[in-house]
Amino acid sequence: MLDQLSYPAARAADGFWQHLTDRLTVELPIGEWFTAVVDYMQDHFEWFFSLVATVIGFVADELMTLFNAIPAPLVAVGLAVVALWRVGWQFALFVLVSLYVVLGMDLWPATMDTLGLVLAATLAALGLGLPLGVAMAKSNVMQAIIRPVLDFMQTLPAFVYLIPAVIFFGTGRVPGVIATVIFSMPPAVRLMNVGIRHVPAENVEAGRAFGCNPWQLLFKVELPLALPSIMAGINQTIMLALSMVVIASMIGAGGLGDPVLAGIQQLRLGTGFQGGLGVVILAIILDRLTQSIGTRRRGSGLFGAFSKLFGNQART
Repeated sequence: MLDQLSYPAARAADGFWQHLTDRLTVELPIGEWFTAVVDYMQDHFEWFFSLVATVIGFVADELMTLFNAIPAPLVAVGLAVVALWRVGWQFALFVLVSLYVVLGMDLWPATMDTLGLVLAATLAALGLGLPLGVAMAKSNVMQAIIRPVLDFMQTLPAFVYLIPAVIFFGTGRVPGVIATVIFSMPPAVRLMNVGIRHVPAENVEAGRAFGCNPWQLLFKVELPLALPSIMAGINQTIMLALSMVVIASMIGAGGLGDPVLAGIQQLRLGTGFQGGLGVVILAIILDRLTQSIGTRRRGSGLFGAFSKLFGNQART
């Protein structure tokens, strides 16, 4: 009996709240507004999108052609030498072995394509992001304006970046690089800002006391002292660019994302695993090398052993 009485009451309560919700709801045609903005930009700024596509496409194509033109042994040895110099002989050995694995999996051309796409996107992201970071560090107003934009960019899902890239640039390599640039730029901006703002005030005052103008103070005092933070931002930008380039294979960016995408779509597990392994190898190499640039190494690796040996002989 209690259930029979409570059921009509529950239905009445649900109807009341539904009626109240309908009365308070205001329809917002956000999708139509977005479509109108896109149509306006395509009609009036087509020259700008064509210019951006031409420049980024040229840089990406030239880098990919360059890396594929260099023989694989020379690339492997060159990266191993840099690894020996900056990190140590263990990592240099890892570079040689891992690149041999990539070559054995017949993924070398795709790996070089991915490397070219990542470097092209990183150059564009740093070219835009580092000056914005300097502007944020020098102006609290700029920081208040740019920080919410960066928060929005970093919380937006990665796949969403593909939508405006496809709308304005179609499909292919260029929209993939552009989506990668937008996705990977925020760390460079943030850490440039943090690095400059955390430069000790006494160093800045000393530079001013010696007569530095604002540009000299920036390039001779603030940027050198902020280098570890800047390099951390560059490292994160490269890592995000690498992850986004793989996702951008969905719109035809190419590279190592193609075997990964084929493994997902066609259930070719071996192909997908090989593509993922190539991405991991390239990510480890780029990560360790870029991390080492912001630090000084003394007496490590084979070069350090030779310097110690010759130093001891000179002292005796």
